This record gives sequence, C-alpha cells and structure tokens, in this order.
Amino acid sequence: MKRKLDAGSLLGTYGVVLALIALVAFGWWRYENFLGLFNVMSVLRYNSMFALVALGMCFVIMTGGIDLSVGSTAALGSVAAALASPYGIIPGAVAGTGVGLLVGLINGLLVTRLAIMPFIATLATMLAASGTALLLANNQSVSVSYDSGFTTIGQGNLWILPVPAVIAAVAYALGSVLLNFTSTGRTVLAIGGNEEASRLMGLRTDAIKFLTYAASGGFAGLAGVILASQFGAGQPIEGVGWELFAIASVVVGGTLLTGGVGSVGTTLAGVLLLGILFNVLNFENGMGWISLSAYWQSVIRGAFLLVVVVIQARLMTRTAPAG
Repeated sequence: MKRKLDAGSLLGTYGVVLALIALVAFGWWRYENFLGLFNVMSVLRYNSMFALVALGMCFVIMTGGIDLSVGSTAALGSVAAALASPYGIIPGAVAGTGVGLLVGLINGLLVTRLAIMPFIATLATMLAASGTALLLANNQSVSVSYDSGFTTIGQGNLWILPVPAVIAAVAYALGSVLLNFTSTGRTVLAIGGNEEASRLMGLRTDAIKFLTYAASGGFAGLAGVILASQFGAGQPIEGVGWELFAIASVVVGGTLLTGGVGSVGTTLAGVLLLGILFNVLNFENGMGWISLSAYWQSVIRGAFLLVVVVIQARLMTRTAPAG
C-alpha cells in the first residue's frame, strides 16, 4: 500500500518532468533546428513572462487561494512601464512592478482583512486593473522609448541568455529557497493544508497570505515590464487568459488546487511544457500538416487544464489512505 502511495505521489509531482523530456525529444526528432540556439532562446525569452506570473500564482494556490487578476495586472504593468520608459530602465521597471505590487497589496487586504473569498476579491481587481490600463493608455497601445535603453529588459542578452530568462531564473531560485528552506515556506504549505489549525498553532497565517498575494501582483507587474520592453509597447488589452496559463502551469506541476502541496521547480517545468507544446504546434503549422490560429491556444489551454485536473483528482483518490 505504501509503495502505491509513493508511486502515485511521485507521478503526480514529477510526471510533468517526464512529459517535458518526452516532448523535447519528440520535437528534436521531428523538426529541424528545434533545438537550435535561436528557437531555444526565443522560447525562453517569450515564456519568461508566463513563468513569472506562474511563480506568484504557485504560492497563492499553495495557500488554498487563487489570483484571477494576474493577466490584467500584467497589462496594467506594461502600460505603466511604457509611460515611464522615457525616464530610463529603472523608472520603467519600478513603475510597472510597482503598480503590480499595488494590485497585489489590495488583493491581500481584501482576502485577509475583509475576509472576502479570493475568487471574488481577485475577480474585482481583475476588472479594475483592466479598466485602469485602458484609461491610462487611452484605449490604445503605448509606445516605449527606444532611446532610454528600456528595451534592454525584454530584448537584451546576458552573454547568450535572454535577459527575461535570467530574471525568471533568479526569481525561481529565490522562490525555491524560500519555499524549501525557510519558515515562511513551511507556513505557506501549512496554511493550504489546514488554515485554522495553522492559526491555532500560532502561525502568522494572515501575514503570510497577504505576502503571497502581494508577491503575485509584483511578479505580474514585472511580467508586464518585460511585455512592454519585449514588444516595444504597453498593451492594455494583453494578458487575457494569462491567469489560465498560470493556473494550468501550476496544476500540471503537481500543486494541488486545494493547497498544502506544491513545488516551485515543477511549476517551472509546467510553464516550459505548455510553452514548448505551443512551439511544437507552430512548427507543425510551418510544415503544413495542420493550420491552427492563435485563438486555438486558448482552447488547448482550457482542455489541457481540464485533463490535468481530472488526472490529479484521480491520483489523489487512488493514493488517499483508507479510513
């Protein structure tokens, strides 16, 4: 019985890594230049935004919460960064990340102080952030300054590595250390496991939950900075469906939607799995075997998330101890 429990747990946690390896092997076998430097760096550069959003979402979900506002927050962050980009790299980055942090702080207050359900609280801030982005941008894209060096954040390289990928890698390294080697990380998992028991044990549940929502907003804002810098414009209508991508990446990485169990490393594997899946579809489009528009990505994300949640639920049912 214990062996079955261990096998199911390992499959639920590390199955995403095996799937990622299999997908990369398939791409290498089928497509020329799939593992070429240009394609690999392009995938890392583009998916760094989703990686940052998924990292914040991972910590929120591990507490048993949800953050639906990350996509709109990233769009708002991109507009704020674009507006501040003429003043330089640092002002642009601070502006975009700062507005994201502000949205996260509001989410944290709504959830912890006013005891509003995370779904409702973050739905409200999602709508508010989206409307604010449109107002600031006058319902159009906001061009960034190319003279201030701001575009280096999204388009530059550190040696051969894209700057956005380096930023995401540093964020994940810090997130992994926080989760696995600090009391804060243990408290995050304890809250998701049983919030009331954690509170009775004297853990600072409200403070930690507040910090997770603040971090989620900050990472979404930083993703918006990269978005504006990478594409040369703040885009108020961008970010639609990003929350779905983030949730799918987190869940496929083995983090339970009910909280209490999660991993930063496998969340990153989930981001890469989805990113490379769409890269494979692009290669297939190029070969002429299929013809899928960008809108199909949302359909695939939704179906993929549904399949993963069903599999996760089955694994949890089979590995749950009797009695």
